[in-house]
Amino acid sequence: MASFAFVPLILSGGAGTRLWPLSREATPKPFIPLPDGETLLARTARRALAVDGAGPLITVTNRDYYFATKDVYTALDGGSPPDARYLLEPFGRNTAGAVTLGALAVAEWCGDDMPLLVLPADHLIRREAAFARAALRAVDVARSGRLVTFGIAPTHPDTGFGYIRCGDAIDGAAPPARRVQRFIEKPPRDDAVRYVMEGGHLWNSGMFALTPRALLAALARHAPDVLDAARRVHAARTSPDGPMSEYDAALFALMPDISIDYAVMERVDDAVVVEGEFDWSDVGSWQAVSELSPADAAGNRGRGERVSIATSGTYVHADERVVATVGVDNLVIVDTPDAVLVAHRDHLQRVKDVVAELKARGHDAYKLHRTVARPWGTYTVLQEAPGYKIKRIEVKSGATLSLQMHHRRSEHWVVVSGSARVTRGDDVFDLAPNESAYIPVGMRHRLANVGSAPLAIIEVQCGEYVGEDDIVRFDDVYGRVV
Repeated sequence: MASFAFVPLILSGGAGTRLWPLSREATPKPFIPLPDGETLLARTARRALAVDGAGPLITVTNRDYYFATKDVYTALDGGSPPDARYLLEPFGRNTAGAVTLGALAVAEWCGDDMPLLVLPADHLIRREAAFARAALRAVDVARSGRLVTFGIAPTHPDTGFGYIRCGDAIDGAAPPARRVQRFIEKPPRDDAVRYVMEGGHLWNSGMFALTPRALLAALARHAPDVLDAARRVHAARTSPDGPMSEYDAALFALMPDISIDYAVMERVDDAVVVEGEFDWSDVGSWQAVSELSPADAAGNRGRGERVSIATSGTYVHADERVVATVGVDNLVIVDTPDAVLVAHRDHLQRVKDVVAELKARGHDAYKLHRTVARPWGTYTVLQEAPGYKIKRIEVKSGATLSLQMHHRRSEHWVVVSGSARVTRGDDVFDLAPNESAYIPVGMRHRLANVGSAPLAIIEVQCGEYVGEDDIVRFDDVYGRVV
């Protein structure tokens, strides 16, 4: 018998396009540091593990985010990672498939009646004790075979959230658990105002409690295509007994692209909503982010070095430079090393259109920051122009890059600090600070950190093309495509 009462299932996906340029495809919203320096993913994991009876973390995420997720979890408790399992998707396919795959895995590991607490990785909740009370209540109701969602009392008539019309309480226990009368998709403003004025309506938070048995039965009745596709994907996964399982891309592509709300929750007759008596934000826009910082007398907020003259209602995120505003109102300004956003507060929902435009142009700024995280460390693009690119590469102690080659560029490496081991063709040699190596076009090569401190090098690429896709991998210790 399991020694825990429920399993937290964290859904960590989504590009967070409305939070560009801080959130990008390669480093999405769950990995964005909050004003206190902690990420949304870290807060979600910590909050889940703090609930009495929590089992091992199960995280459904993209294969590309696996190492970053592990790093976040490892840092939760001073470098001692929690018991965790990872279900790795080849690409995003909405929440119905993700929750179903999580339920199939938990049913296999712990049994059909083990409750799951399903939590998106990008929600912010500060009143964690109140969250824990609601979570335990929802898990208890889920044990009866009902599908449970969490509702949040609306603080204002927001048209960006779905709403839940509540029915009668199912019992007298607290926090209140009520029958769901109706799910309402993002309503027009007049309706949202009426829901807030009338009461009896809650925001749909996108958090759930359910057992695999109840979910799979509901899917069989209301969304058999989702269940059938998920069963095929689940059966073909790699390493079913290990801490990390990957899904076949061809089978995964056949999964219906639908949310768990549309596929199941809005179709069942006996869904229950537990009212969360805690603060909640899905941090879905720069408006929500700005509200995390205190305002001055003129309503200005922000982070970093900023100067505000004759400015009101303006949020400034200053990453590395001083940002000054003069004579402006109701703006959001986000300054990062390689991109700047200036938007009026009334048009923040259209930030995602900027990402779409950059993607259509093939501009890397929709996907990558200037500093890019990799399993072995990071690289920062210092300068790029036709014919060359200059990077600063930092490699973790004991880490190694893939054995690789490039068709269209050569590379010059200069060690700044640390101890490097270089593989160049059949030669293997070590470099100390102020020593260098030249890697010709087409030469197989590899870089490793053989010291106890981080290795830093400056890399100068020269060639007709210096794009990141000019790479052929022959061997990689992190299991990336070769």
